[in-house]
Amino acid sequence: MKLKTSQIFINSSIGTCLLLSLMTGWNAQPSIATNSSQTSPEVTTDKFISQPSTNNPSNLIQIGQQQYQTGQYAKAIATWQQAMDIYTKQGDRLNQSVTLDNLALAYQQLGNWKEANQAIANSLEVLRSSPKESSLLANTLNIQGNIQLAQGQAKEALTTWQKATEIYEQLGDKDSTIRSKINQSQALRALGLYPQARENSKQIQSDLENLPDTSLKAASLLNLGEALRLSGDFQDAQDELNKSLALAKKLDNAPIIADALLSLGNTAYNLKDVPKAIAYYQQLANLNISVTPKIQAQLNQLQLQIESKQTDSSQQLAKDIQAQIQNLPTSRASVYARVNFTQSLLKLNPTSSDREAAAQILATAAQQAKEINDPRAESYAIGYMGALYEQNQQLAEAQGLTERALVLAQTNNASDIAYRWQWQLGRVLKSKGENKQAIGAYSEAVNTLASIRGDLVSSSSDVQFSFRESVEPVYRQLVALLLTPETGKEVSQENLTEARKVIESLQLAELDNFFKEACLTGKSTQIDEVDRQAAVVYPIILPNSIEVVISLPDKDRTLLHKTTKISQADLENLLSNLRKTLSRTALVSDTKIASKKVYDLLIGEDIEAKLKEKDIKTLAFVLDSSLRNLPMAVLYDGQQYLIEKYNLALTPGLQLLDPRPLKRQKLEVFTGGISKETQFVSEASKKTQNFNALPNVERELQQIASVVSNQPPLLNEEFTSQAIQEQIRKIPYRVVHLATHGQFSSDINDTYVLTWKNRLDVKQLGEMLQTRDQDIRIPIELLVLSACKTAKGDSRAALGLAGIAVRSGARSTIASLWSVEDRATATFMENFYKELAKTGTTKADALRNAQISLLKKPDFKHPFYWSPFVLIGNWL
Repeated sequence: MKLKTSQIFINSSIGTCLLLSLMTGWNAQPSIATNSSQTSPEVTTDKFISQPSTNNPSNLIQIGQQQYQTGQYAKAIATWQQAMDIYTKQGDRLNQSVTLDNLALAYQQLGNWKEANQAIANSLEVLRSSPKESSLLANTLNIQGNIQLAQGQAKEALTTWQKATEIYEQLGDKDSTIRSKINQSQALRALGLYPQARENSKQIQSDLENLPDTSLKAASLLNLGEALRLSGDFQDAQDELNKSLALAKKLDNAPIIADALLSLGNTAYNLKDVPKAIAYYQQLANLNISVTPKIQAQLNQLQLQIESKQTDSSQQLAKDIQAQIQNLPTSRASVYARVNFTQSLLKLNPTSSDREAAAQILATAAQQAKEINDPRAESYAIGYMGALYEQNQQLAEAQGLTERALVLAQTNNASDIAYRWQWQLGRVLKSKGENKQAIGAYSEAVNTLASIRGDLVSSSSDVQFSFRESVEPVYRQLVALLLTPETGKEVSQENLTEARKVIESLQLAELDNFFKEACLTGKSTQIDEVDRQAAVVYPIILPNSIEVVISLPDKDRTLLHKTTKISQADLENLLSNLRKTLSRTALVSDTKIASKKVYDLLIGEDIEAKLKEKDIKTLAFVLDSSLRNLPMAVLYDGQQYLIEKYNLALTPGLQLLDPRPLKRQKLEVFTGGISKETQFVSEASKKTQNFNALPNVERELQQIASVVSNQPPLLNEEFTSQAIQEQIRKIPYRVVHLATHGQFSSDINDTYVLTWKNRLDVKQLGEMLQTRDQDIRIPIELLVLSACKTAKGDSRAALGLAGIAVRSGARSTIASLWSVEDRATATFMENFYKELAKTGTTKADALRNAQISLLKKPDFKHPFYWSPFVLIGNWL
């Protein structure tokens, strides 16, 4: 049955459409116009003036604020422009400045950056002629910083907010100083200056403690908590948000109570505490407040209940929301809520009447967006109409709607929306059999994603956004298209080159999502520029096949392609079986049988012959998904393990590789670790985690000391974060060796390295290793983590290992994929450092020789002992 516009069935996720009450940092809000004698703008009241007086600009400003706060940005602009014309005729320059600030905020909401920048520049120009209006100037700078950061200009935003902070401090305005510092923290994080951002946040927390209990303090605590949440510091965020909630309840401030509960619910979701998240949302929904924030909380709750398969309660909640959603006032929030609701509704095994209801809700959303002249919201509504037609295989209509939505997004600088419609257009074109045009659309989507990395990451903390559903498939589907040969032909070298680039881009995107920050900078590198005897192997798992692209270092930069038809489920079972045979109790014969199957998928006889022909000595793997949890060293060709034939390395991609070799001079090695049984008590949860003793750690560190130059090791009680940092800061170590418990996980909060009665997360470890005295410019060449493991039951756990490798600042990292009996680890490490100390030996040489040495020992010949050690990064 053909669908009409009002009968459309939506299947995709709305993603970042969920409107939260607060965004990153301290949100600048529209200001009331002032009398010329007043020096600072006031926060708007809730009074709504329904009949504006054409000669009373103050009334117009208040009405514009009401329109702004209900998401009617175009109307707010028109209203404020009327006020601006009156102030201009009156020669009231200070209120011109206030109005221009408000206009800049509204233009920012609509993505009209040229107009926003011009309005704020005009406001600053007005204030230059009024040097006594310092408070107005600081407020304007605060807004300018918001606009700059939203455009990716973090450095400029930081400078602007520093100027605003200086003015607030001179005025003795403690509240505004704190808000400006919160903004600075966001800019510092965006610039990758994590130690400074952390110190800034600590100072803010201290300053807030000294403020009197007011609504402004509650709001500052709320904004600090939300800023910490969006940067991934969930435990600290929870602490600040709870303080804000407690103070707001004490002051009986309902709006801040609602915002704090919403943020606490989102934070609990980030921490995977679904019951607590739902409890917060339910508390908000029970407040005596306006319907819009209640709906926002219920939409979050519905999403969580669907994810956790609470079908009955989800269906009941959906009915409650559906009854209320018709009462939402026309606004952007209403449009987003309607579109968002259809996404959840249609995940609940919908009946035909549910689909009709969803279609009507979506049609209303599109109409409302048009009424309020909000092209961003209109793009969402129309785009998802296209998704409905796509679902119903009405491809011509789907293409038309998708292209309309794309034009709206692109002409209004909404790249975070545009990529969705470029992706959707690619799917539609592929369904029509127009593969060449589909590749073009998909490629545009990938390019757009690259251009908005920072924005995408900050929005991905929202409950409704899923990287696995909304971003990752764009890359995989494009690779599948690029590697689909025309009938009777092989895949062209041009397509193989593009596929390799897309795979590398996916690796970068996954790490951005892991860190919740776009903190990595990639650069294009060819393998022949790194190592003329190395090949790079790029496997990628697709729904019905595993594709492998191999980059050779010859002058033609040849790319090989291998494809094997296998369902993703069957492949995952095969990989899981191999991992099981790597336990110490499994038979080696079973390991060889399982690893031979994986060897045939990734390399096989034909590729092996070409590698020999090119005299390849090193294989660098850019692994995908659950392949990351397997050691490539154990792959078996029927006669030999792969480690017996090649040096092996892992890399997140050549674009993140520092190709310089290890400098041949006396190695200074920092060593430290924990040999005793110890425990860690979480400050947040108060839960205790016990760790077994590692009795051979002392022997391991002594044997390393006998081979290389190093200071006495920091052991057990001496192995504290502060002591480690002090030594690394002062001494130019090239190698850092940590013999301690640790875990790698696809969740950054579960990835850590243990110090004495404490844990270092990925960011803290990176900060510690990169904080060195200014006169020490020698980088850390190698980080060794000798007693770590990947998290059980996590098919992507080794993503955490890649995260530590790139965030540590070290050019290379050696770690183990699982906990090895520490006697074998001590033997392995002794052999590794002996090899590394030899002239002309690369890190990959040393690793391979140490593994082979262990393999030849009767006690350790099982792959469980020698195979889990992997080298990530530079193998030279």
